[in-house]
Amino acid sequence: MQIYRLPALSDNYIFLLHDADRQIAAVVDPAKAEPVLKRLQELQAELVAIFNTHHHGDHVGGNVRLLNAFPQAIVYGGTDDRGRIPRQQVFLQEGNRVTFGDRVAEVLFVPGHTRAHIAYYFPPSKPGDLGELFCGDTLFAGGCGRLFEGTPAQMVNSLSKIRELPDRTRVWCAHEYTLKNLQFALTVDQQNPDLQARYELVKGMRDRSEATVPSLLGDEKRTNPFLRWEQPNLQARVKSQDPVQTFARLRGMKDQF
Repeated sequence: MQIYRLPALSDNYIFLLHDADRQIAAVVDPAKAEPVLKRLQELQAELVAIFNTHHHGDHVGGNVRLLNAFPQAIVYGGTDDRGRIPRQQVFLQEGNRVTFGDRVAEVLFVPGHTRAHIAYYFPPSKPGDLGELFCGDTLFAGGCGRLFEGTPAQMVNSLSKIRELPDRTRVWCAHEYTLKNLQFALTVDQQNPDLQARYELVKGMRDRSEATVPSLLGDEKRTNPFLRWEQPNLQARVKSQDPVQTFARLRGMKDQF
């Protein structure tokens, strides 16, 4: 399974999954149809699936046009997004599985950013390989999504599920927010040497206009404050020893950053 990262809008990423043996493709969160159609033509591949993580327009905006071009493609999304994702046909819950080619993804229910948000996790195909996580706007490189429809407790539970995945998992998040996320992280976790090193690396990448997605989940566990709500230094920073309250206060600070 080859994964192509397609930039769209101002800072979105669309992910195209390609099975070269079968000449089929699937797309995750098509903000727009045009870059997807262009790459499909270059690959001479048939689109068979649209995997949506949630209903926001910058994640489903290309659904209808893609289906006009490939009417046989199946649209997947969360059960609770019924009526909100254009042309949705399959309604997924925690623990469901979806298949693309010879790869099977596990569905995680990860509400918080929205009430119906899901993520797709493809375990490694063989020992030593990387897993692939398509998490929409739940976890970002260096950050996490705003809470539009969910609660801090829901988001902590959702991020806990992601945190349990292996370190050698690539995090394919849907926006290029990494540099600003790490700038905020340094304001609350200044003494973290892994974070300091990651910030310098990412700053150089962005200076060269390089994408910072995907990231490795192991790096997120060491440097992303929104996966580290149990760390004493972060709890001291927000004056709480309660994990959910620590997360909520960090998220509130980020909202004002």
